[in-house]
Order: sequence, then structure tokens, then C-alpha cells
Amino acid sequence: MKSVSKVDKPIIWSSLLVSSAFIIATLVTPSGVSQILNAIFSFFTKNMGWAYMLAAAGFVAFGIGLAVSKYGHIKLGKDDEEPEYSRGSWFAMLFATGMGVGLVFWGAAEPIMHFDTSPFAANRTPEAASIAMRTVFFHWGLHPWALYGVVAMSLAYFQFRKGLPGLISSTFYPLIGEKGIRGPVGKIIDVIAVVVTLFGVATSLGLGTQQLTTGMNYVYGLPNTTSMALVIIAIITALFTIAAASGIDKGIKFVSNTNMVLAFPLMLFLLIAGPTKYILNTFFESMGNYLQNFVSLSFFLDTQGAVAERTGYDWVGSWSVFYWAWWITWAPFVGSFIARISRGRTIREFVLGILVAPPLLSAIWFSIVGGSALHIELFGSGGISAAVAEDVSSGIFAMLSHFPLSGPMALLTMILLAIFFITSAESATFVVGMFTSGGDLNPDARLKIVWGVVEGAIAAMLLVAGGLSAVQTVAFIFSFPFMIIMILMVVSMVKALSEGEKKPLQ
Repeated sequence: MKSVSKVDKPIIWSSLLVSSAFIIATLVTPSGVSQILNAIFSFFTKNMGWAYMLAAAGFVAFGIGLAVSKYGHIKLGKDDEEPEYSRGSWFAMLFATGMGVGLVFWGAAEPIMHFDTSPFAANRTPEAASIAMRTVFFHWGLHPWALYGVVAMSLAYFQFRKGLPGLISSTFYPLIGEKGIRGPVGKIIDVIAVVVTLFGVATSLGLGTQQLTTGMNYVYGLPNTTSMALVIIAIITALFTIAAASGIDKGIKFVSNTNMVLAFPLMLFLLIAGPTKYILNTFFESMGNYLQNFVSLSFFLDTQGAVAERTGYDWVGSWSVFYWAWWITWAPFVGSFIARISRGRTIREFVLGILVAPPLLSAIWFSIVGGSALHIELFGSGGISAAVAEDVSSGIFAMLSHFPLSGPMALLTMILLAIFFITSAESATFVVGMFTSGGDLNPDARLKIVWGVVEGAIAAMLLVAGGLSAVQTVAFIFSFPFMIIMILMVVSMVKALSEGEKKPLQ
């Protein structure tokens, strides 16, 4: 195929136009933007939940099916290529990029919220605690990683095995050909991918910033205000932009490995200092509960309204459907980054890797952090539920206040959160640089700096426009078109494999 330009101006300017329109509108009329976002959120949760649940379940089935099929031995690269990164570094970058900020934000808060307002049991009972853990295993388990895997596997296959540019449009080659991926259709696909990536990472930057300001207020008494949050966004934006500009090996790999060095001692301390037996029992029992109910949970839509009546709100739309939408907004950049670090692995190794190791680590995290929080509420002095009800981002700090060395542990948690924050954002900045430079595996540092600033600005405007509710709504706005793209990526991948891997023109 023809060589590609290092800077794709149509994609850059189209993406900047959409992003700038949101930033300017929020600055001019934040209340108006907030009302529009609320209306969109209501529409998607009430009318499109079935589509998200069906697509997510389908992606899980596709990944597992491909791994066990006759195509499982095919490499995401040339036949003689070996993986570029060790399995340990690969897992570290997978986990830190794909889940980090959300795990810290929701680690204690989500189990407590399902415990306080249980979808399937009487509130604040042992049964509610069991269901709460099953639910978080479901939300952070196989489904999100299958969503990431669809994008990552398609990109890696067409990029490293077929020699096409590292662009989402390249995965459509079997469907629309070279003219299609180079023409207006391909450009539209890539613009959608860039915009989804920018807003997807901005949602997590907003969550992370909220929690950092809460933590500093909780531990050090610093003001928990929007102004403080904006200052933190500016600082973090500068840090992740510098890290992204330094590349994968110098910046992203180092920061991801640092994450693991900090996260494991924290988990080990909480496991030993906390209710060890309860945590271990929680992990194994919840894993069995999750696996036993996997299919029913995957298609549960509360058709009769029993859960909504019990909880007093659209529980499925606000939790499960929102999560699938949120993971889809992360899929372009996490998938692209996973593809970039997975070159040389077979399809079978790739699928097993992403569907086993990261979900297992997430389950361990929730068992330790969420299990400790539930134990405090059920058998201890409590207080975490009240803290979460007042400010959802305070959950993990309220939980840590019941442990010895709570101050140092809270500080370590904030450092871990900031590093997870930086890892996800720098990876997204790197990927957007790839998308806007014709798929260049080493995009220009200046381009990554521009996109880093844009990501920070969008995150700031989300906080101004309504905090967590704005984050949820933006996930729905941008996830739906990309979900359609992902479905077509599956069709394209199947077509390419079934046709015997005919090699496209170089």
C-alpha cells in the first residue's frame, strides 16, 4: 500500500472541531450542556440497554470461540516474530492501562452501594453483601476485557500480520477495500475513534480527579472544590503528556511497572491487616457465584421492573449498561495500546491472556478492598456507607481509616491513583497520536502534546458540566456509534480469517 502521511490533517481538524465545540459550549453555558447530557442519558438507558447487553455478550463469545478455534494458532504478526515484551511487563501494562483509575475509584464504593441498595436482596444484609461482590465481579470481569480484545485483536492482526496502518479504519479492509479505508468512509471511522478516545479517557480523568481532591480533603483537609480539581487536572495533564511524549519503553512501560510495585504491597498489607479469612472466603465464593450466574447476568435487563422498584431507580441502566458503554469508550485507545504491545503473540495466547490475568487481578482487588469495606459494615463499626452516600469518591479513604497506618496508606493510595491516572492518559495520548498520524507507531512528540492538552481540557469541562453524571452521559453519547464499528470489526475479522488470510496489497 502507499505510504501514509505523518500527520493526517482531515482527521486532526475534524476531531479538534468536535472537541472544541464541546469545550466552548460548556464554558458558555454549563447548565445548558448539563440539561442536554441528562436528556441523552435518559434516552439511552431507557431504550438501548438491550443493544449494549447483547453486543457485550457477543464479544465475549467471539473472543472465546476464536481462541479455541482452528485460528487460535495464528500470530498477531509474522510467523517468525516473537513477543516484544515479557509476559510480566505485558500483564502490567494491560492491567494498569485498562482498569487502573476505575478500580481505585470504585474499589470500596461500588460494593457498598450495591450493599446499601441491593438489586436482588434486602438492603444491608449478608445476602446483599454476597450479591454486591458477585455484581462487581461481573462488571469488572470478562465483558470489559472482551470489549478491549475485539479492538486489540483486530488492529494487531491487520497491522502486524497484514502490514496495514495502525488505524481503526484498517480493520475494515476486507469489507470496503483499500479505496474505502483511504476514502471518506475510512476517515469518518478514524475521526469517530479519535473523538471516542478523547472523551473516553476524559471520563476517567474526571473520576480520578474527583477522588484525588476527596483524598486530599479527607487526609490533609485541603478544599474539595472544583477549583482544586481543575488545578489537579492541569498538573496531571502535564505529567502524562511528558510521559507519553517519551514513548512506550521510556515512559509508559516504566510507569506501568511502577503501578504494580505499589499496588501489590498495598493489597498485601490490606489482606494481612484486614479480615484475612473473610477476604479469602469472599474471593472464592464470589468467583463461584459470578461464574454460576454469568449467562443470566449477561442478559439481565429487568424487563418486569422488579429491580427498579426495589432500588428506586433504573439500576440496570445506571450500572451494567453504563459500564458496557464506558468500556466501549475506552476500547479504541485501550485496544490500540494492547495491540501495540501484543505483537508476536498467537490469537489463543492473546485471548487467554486478556480474559484471565486482568479479570483475575480485578477480582482480587475487589475482594480485598470491597470485602474489607463490607466486613466493616457488617461486623465492625461501619461508617463507610454514610461516607459513600455523601461523596462516592470517598469510599476507599473511609475504608482505610479503619486500618492501622491509615494516613500512610491513604497517601500511597493517592500516589497509586495518580500513577494509574497518568498511565491511562499517556496511553490514550500515544494512541490518539497514532490515529492522527496515519497509524505511525511512533507519533511525533508535538502531536502527542497537543492531544494531551485537549484531553485535559475535556476532563475539566466534564467536571464543570456536572461531574459523575456528565461522565456517564458522555459515555453513552460516544459509545453507541463505536459499538456499531466494533460489530463490523468482528465481521471483517471473520471474513479475513475464513478467506484463508489472503494478503492485502502492501
